[in-house]
Amino acid sequence: QLLAEDWPFGVEMCKLVPFIQKASVGITVLSLCALSIDRYRAVASWSRIKGIGVPKWTAVEIVLIWVISVILAVPEAIAFDMFTMEYRGKNLRICLLHPMQKTSFMMFYKQAKDWWLFSFYFCLPLAITAFFYTLMTCEMLRKKSGMQIALNDHLKQRREVAKTVFCLVLVFALCWLPLHLSRILKLTIYDQKDPNRCELLSFFLVMDYIGINMASLNSCINPIALYLVSKRFQNCFKSCLCCWCQSKDLLSLEERQSCLKFKANDHGYDNFRSSNKYSSS
Repeated sequence: QLLAEDWPFGVEMCKLVPFIQKASVGITVLSLCALSIDRYRAVASWSRIKGIGVPKWTAVEIVLIWVISVILAVPEAIAFDMFTMEYRGKNLRICLLHPMQKTSFMMFYKQAKDWWLFSFYFCLPLAITAFFYTLMTCEMLRKKSGMQIALNDHLKQRREVAKTVFCLVLVFALCWLPLHLSRILKLTIYDQKDPNRCELLSFFLVMDYIGINMASLNSCINPIALYLVSKRFQNCFKSCLCCWCQSKDLLSLEERQSCLKFKANDHGYDNFRSSNKYSSS
């Protein structure tokens, strides 16, 4: 019954939809990895790249993330296809990962797809986040005793950003775990020759439904998680709401300046570093 859904959008959309899905998940995964690395670099160097606009390396990172995600999603567009299946006396057009692939690479991709998705799109961001956040924690503890008082505000800002990134990774893991767990269990314990396979398959179908909906909720939960964790996000979000419901003159000073506070702190920190360099030289 899960597969017996008539696909009315044609073969082009049948290939485009899974391609966009995998590309978007790849962008999310690689972005979380890049954010974790960036947070460690920020804490380890205690400095920011100066300049107006997006730094060149950040722009290169963004381009690489999109290019790699699109390339990794190409096999999905190749593997998915439409074919006709008879179900309860009706001929249904089914959009599915085609069971007969034309090349040896696509046959290998079909067999290893679930393990590949689990390792790259789930385990990789968690492993990179755990590794770099461990290094970042050790770095912060090492520098805490000798840190100057003038850096306290700047350190608090960076701790908050690091906590926000960690929250995003945690939400990602909780939302995507049921779907990956269902597919891995299906690969490891499901046996087509088992006489009791129908009950087990029904359980896996329920897990698939829950996992697909949880994965879809990931993007919806992210803004809520950011609001609960990040004070900057709270202040800027409240300021945006107040811009719709109140006039600009009625806003409090804190609400008007909340989105500019972090930038001012960074500017003061850069001046502090410049004066230290001048005095040391």
